[in-house]
Amino acid sequence: MKLSNLKPAKGSVNNKYRKGRGEGSGNAGTSGRGHKGAKSRSGYSRKVGFEGGQMPLQRRVPKFGFTNMNRKEYRGINLDTIQQLIAEKNISGEINKQVLMDNGLAQKNDLIKILGRGEISSAVTIHVDKFTKSAQDAIEKAGGKVIVND
Repeated sequence: MKLSNLKPAKGSVNNKYRKGRGEGSGNAGTSGRGHKGAKSRSGYSRKVGFEGGQMPLQRRVPKFGFTNMNRKEYRGINLDTIQQLIAEKNISGEINKQVLMDNGLAQKNDLIKILGRGEISSAVTIHVDKFTKSAQDAIEKAGGKVIVND
């Protein structure tokens, strides 16, 4: 490496015009900011959702109802999906959160609830956070076990 072949990193130099560097530059005076007003001042930043003084959309639209901040969201997985997983991946014995994560049916922080759509014919033990009554009955009828995580 020599001084003669040094050059700036790719993408670091992209400004064609040096604004505010004298009348000869053609970008002097107000430096492209126009005259007066908040946008011409340094330190100006527009608030998110600002519509030029018009009543912003998030304040115009009516709001109603109630959002429970303590609500628990469950990832629903149906019995037919579990039966398909058992058939395709040759899973036997136990199905827990890790098995469901490995097969793309759940994420790390999900709470999982087994739902009753479809049928299950394999006798498996399932460890998850919640079951519907119909899913629990179907699993136990097939000879499996239901274990609720606490």
